[in-house]
Amino acid sequence: MEITARLQFIRRLAGLAVLGTLAPCSLGDGGGPFGGATAALAETVRLPARAKPVILEQALPRPRPNSAAEPEIGAVLVAQEVELPPGFRELARQSGEPQIPGLTIVYLHPLGVPADARHWRNIIVHQTEGPAGSAKSMALAQSKNPTKRGVTVWVETDGTVYWSTAETVIPTHGDGANRNDNKYLDNAKTYHAVIKTNSIGVEFVGNYPDVARPATREQARAWLLLVRFLQERYDIPAENIYAHNWIDYKDRRYCEGCDLAALARKLAYEPGKRVSGE
Repeated sequence: MEITARLQFIRRLAGLAVLGTLAPCSLGDGGGPFGGATAALAETVRLPARAKPVILEQALPRPRPNSAAEPEIGAVLVAQEVELPPGFRELARQSGEPQIPGLTIVYLHPLGVPADARHWRNIIVHQTEGPAGSAKSMALAQSKNPTKRGVTVWVETDGTVYWSTAETVIPTHGDGANRNDNKYLDNAKTYHAVIKTNSIGVEFVGNYPDVARPATREQARAWLLLVRFLQERYDIPAENIYAHNWIDYKDRRYCEGCDLAALARKLAYEPGKRVSGE
């Protein structure tokens, strides 16, 4: 019996020694027999807390603009090209107040003879930070002081065109064609060359308070007729239609006149060439 009791005591000591090598602790620490050792074992095999997933930031696609608020004016309108009416060439060369079917022009000054305005060799497309409804008042102010900062032709958001001055008058517009970085086109032809004395200006109102707001669909449709009217009247080729941003350093927040100028160039209208129906 004594031998047996000794053997049992030795086995217990051996068990305690094994536990001691797994995690140093004092007996009874942690409560209960071998509490400290048991806690140490539990800490040894405890699984790490689940790592939080890493969420990568992604650039979300920009939502498409509301077509009613920001209508597209590019390829769709070119595909649905506004047809020129019969007798367009003759209408475009008339004196007085010629009216083109499908285009409303309010003349604050009647037109003369196209030959007297041969200095117009280019068309510059502008966009002014004026609210909708401001084209008429701006055109009226221009008519009272024709050579002040402004343009000859103003276009309202509903497509109404206001011809503000005599076609022989040269309003102050553009900035001397100071762009020479070839960002939009080869500026070798335009640098200090496409200027107010040889370029008729057309101003589209309505990009206020958001300067990046494009022209309205009504403005674009009016433009498809108006630009060819100007080309035919003054014999201006399509490659001489410029956005203001193409020839001058302008507001970096948007490209002034770029969509409209590109739209006009896509028409590839040739002055003097007879159109269908003539």
